[in-house]
Amino acid sequence: MRIVIAPDSLKGGPGAAAAAGAIAAGWRGHRPDDQVTLVPLADGGEGTLDAVDAAVSGAKRHHLTGVTGPDGRQVATSFLVLDDGTAVVELAAACGLPLMRELDPLAAHTIGLGEVIAAALATGARSLAIGVGGSASTDAGMGALTALGLRLLDGAGAELPPGGAALRRVHRVDDTALTPPPQGGVEVLTDVASPLTGPDGAAAVFGPQKGASPDDVKVLDAALTHLAGHLGGDPGAPGAGAAGGAGYGFATLWGARLRSGSEAIAGLVGLDEAVAEADLVITGEGWLDATSFVGKVVGAVTGTARRHGTPLAVVAGGAEPGIAEGHDVEVVTLTGLAGGVDASLRDPVTYLRQAGAVLAERWAPPR
Repeated sequence: MRIVIAPDSLKGGPGAAAAAGAIAAGWRGHRPDDQVTLVPLADGGEGTLDAVDAAVSGAKRHHLTGVTGPDGRQVATSFLVLDDGTAVVELAAACGLPLMRELDPLAAHTIGLGEVIAAALATGARSLAIGVGGSASTDAGMGALTALGLRLLDGAGAELPPGGAALRRVHRVDDTALTPPPQGGVEVLTDVASPLTGPDGAAAVFGPQKGASPDDVKVLDAALTHLAGHLGGDPGAPGAGAAGGAGYGFATLWGARLRSGSEAIAGLVGLDEAVAEADLVITGEGWLDATSFVGKVVGAVTGTARRHGTPLAVVAGGAEPGIAEGHDVEVVTLTGLAGGVDASLRDPVTYLRQAGAVLAERWAPPR
């Protein structure tokens, strides 16, 4: 059999390459003669740099220290420059949720992302790809853009502090000193198709996982609505709500194109070609639910597999009840194999291997 293993990272656990390797080890333990191809993926969030670095020959990684993290503490991070002059920047690596010492949904920010972008532009990058999943904040990317020269002023003419809550006090937006985007343009690689505001927007859907209470969600949604009243643009565009509204901010002030990160990275790593020749595709992520099939890696792999008529299985840390039947995929969960969440989190690599073995035992060779 020809098997393609193309997972996302498991948030807070193994990266995509490690997850793919563990699943492959389990499969090969039962079916050593099969041809197994590893295609680690990402959706614009955590692991984007690693997926691109592994897939694109000649990518050069630049390391940075002293970058402002989402809670103000300094972090170390990196970015890539490709041979064609495209710089690839990952928001999660500078401003991601795991970098927070304590959740702070109203004041967390994306200043560090702007600092990394400035460093990437200083290399002479001709275009920019910004992966924006996994953020700790709901500041519409304003932290990043203020680091690039934007000024957000209150009614007294004072500059606003960072964070999403402060955006409700925007009185004037001064972009006269804003660094221009690179001549080759900017793509924002989004992991969701959410609009900026409303019941399906950045604050309502993703604010709670960043620590926002119901009252905080109201504050943040009102702040984003207020900001959009000053900036214009298209707050309803699919992906505008990605990364706490960073998709909207870069689209509006930098003319960035919003693009599905999972589809963009799948194209870079040659997923379509690999799946076309496969007898089975195995993908995966940390938590499988209905949103997994919209803008995420699982959705991109599912669409590719169905286009080629290739059977699909999903390995997930955990899954929403009934999700397998609802989307007609075979699902193996680490929590099911381990007998609980705590056990699966203590040793996810072991259970990823077991998942690979389970699928190898279940899957009959083609006739």
